[in-house]
Amino acid sequence: MSAPVVLTERPAEGVGLIRINRPEARNALTTEVRRLLGEYLSAMADDPAIRCIVLTGNEKAFAAGADIKEMAEAGAIEILQRGSQKLWRAIYGCPKPVIAAVNGFALGGGCELAMTCDVIIAGESAKFGQPEVKIGIIPGGGGTQRFPRTVGKFKAMRYVLTGDIFGAREASDMNLVSEVVPDAEVEKRAVAMAVQIAELPPLAIQLAKEAVIRGMDASLETGLTLESRTLQLLFASQDQKEGMAAFIEKRKPKFTGK
Repeated sequence: MSAPVVLTERPAEGVGLIRINRPEARNALTTEVRRLLGEYLSAMADDPAIRCIVLTGNEKAFAAGADIKEMAEAGAIEILQRGSQKLWRAIYGCPKPVIAAVNGFALGGGCELAMTCDVIIAGESAKFGQPEVKIGIIPGGGGTQRFPRTVGKFKAMRYVLTGDIFGAREASDMNLVSEVVPDAEVEKRAVAMAVQIAELPPLAIQLAKEAVIRGMDASLETGLTLESRTLQLLFASQDQKEGMAAFIEKRKPKFTGK
């Protein structure tokens, strides 16, 4: 039996961890890897015991892109029917926060996979890039869309059109990553942040994520209206009453997600 290409763990209460496990191929994203990532993300999204998800690889690679050997001889219809977009939607549509813990290479589809997450914790030696033009294609998982929306047109064009690779510090300067930490601390830091989030009221976390994501595609006025309505809705939750009561009473709150 070959080793599973995707593993799941529960490193702490309220936290689910998904690990890409193809070290021999720098965690390249095959169709099977994409399918399993989507399947496990969906399962964790539906699991009330999990409140935050960490997505990672190993110390040498988060994911070095799509598996080129699997793609090289494929035709347009075959690529269409593979439905790779389902993975991006599974992450983007996940109601729970997803933290990417990035060591080593996050290139092509791996970079896009990280960008689809809500928070990116990168090791000091991490390498990012969209090198698809070097093999005759373009990014297909958000590299021409999420990348410029995050770092701006001119920075994105510089890397999409050259295929050059850039490091974690430059990624941080471009606001592409949330935090840069020593390589050995990446997964530990991501899990610690996930624990911090998991201890907070789940409904507020879910709706805060939704407000940020939906608001980014709307006008400022529409986004502010969404924010206001979301805030008002949370006053119907038990967690709002518990959180404010605990603050007044100077005790630790007990959030139930209701």
